[in-house]
Amino acid sequence: MTGEDSLISRYFKPLATDPGALDLTDDAAILKPSGDDLVVTTDAIVEGVHFLPDDPPDTIARKALRVNLSDLAAKGAAPAGFVLTLALRAADDAWLAPFARGLGEDAARFQCPLLGGDTVSTPGALMISITAFGRVPLGRMVRRNGAKAGDRVVVSGTIGDAALGLGLLKGATVPALGADEREMLIGRYRVPQPRTALAQAVRNHASAAMDVSDGLAGDLAKLCGASGVSAAIDAQSIPLSGPARELLSNGAVGIESIVSGGDDYEILCTIPENRFEAFAQAASQAGVTVTSIGTIIAGPSVPRFIDGQGSKIALPRLSYSHF
Repeated sequence: MTGEDSLISRYFKPLATDPGALDLTDDAAILKPSGDDLVVTTDAIVEGVHFLPDDPPDTIARKALRVNLSDLAAKGAAPAGFVLTLALRAADDAWLAPFARGLGEDAARFQCPLLGGDTVSTPGALMISITAFGRVPLGRMVRRNGAKAGDRVVVSGTIGDAALGLGLLKGATVPALGADEREMLIGRYRVPQPRTALAQAVRNHASAAMDVSDGLAGDLAKLCGASGVSAAIDAQSIPLSGPARELLSNGAVGIESIVSGGDDYEILCTIPENRFEAFAQAASQAGVTVTSIGTIIAGPSVPRFIDGQGSKIALPRLSYSHF
């Protein structure tokens, strides 16, 4: 076998548990039809952009898969499988073993088996690209373009933790935080929590949805732009973790760091008023906290974030941008 064949056989063949993966011995895989619509999403994570060079390999693997699972959940889709492209500077056993272990554990946990992929060498930054497949009943994928005036704007989980965690990893000095709080924020950056358990509730109740990957303010603007509407957001209603709330209240960070930072991987959706209670109940049964933070309004203006005094908050930037 070539070095690539040996690498695949050793680290990734054990992850290819679906019969359609054909034991990774062919050039393609088979994804069996089921009568559902097939939802396809792809995300790449790049060293120095989405993860740091000294991040643990297992967390890098988990993040690579989970950011795709987050997209599927926001579309109301259940995971069906994924393909992996891995660009490596070297076939380093000390890095590949924990990477493959973390990837395999999450593939099993989220019932999203490896179907195939490619491994290549690169002289540059390490890169992992995953294309994930999900299933939804025919015609039921939740798009970005269905929000209507009067709908509630709702988010899952808490917002801003990952951006704060990245700041800590980059050396930000935040003396008010304890060790456990620091580790929580860093963990939110390194290992997102895809809201796969919320997919059915989103599918059944949301008029529009997407995941928050580049920042709440910017991603809300994208959703509103696709729907031809705007939004008014009560900044005090945005759900924050204890550490994030503490940093905001003592002035260590501003609200713009919370709403414009990336890597939250929470679900942002709009829910018609007459469906909100049913959605909130379904979310509770799924074990996911959801919070109503504002209202969709008519018009094409950029969504407004309003402070406790009723004034518009000026945001220097809406979200992270690659370019």
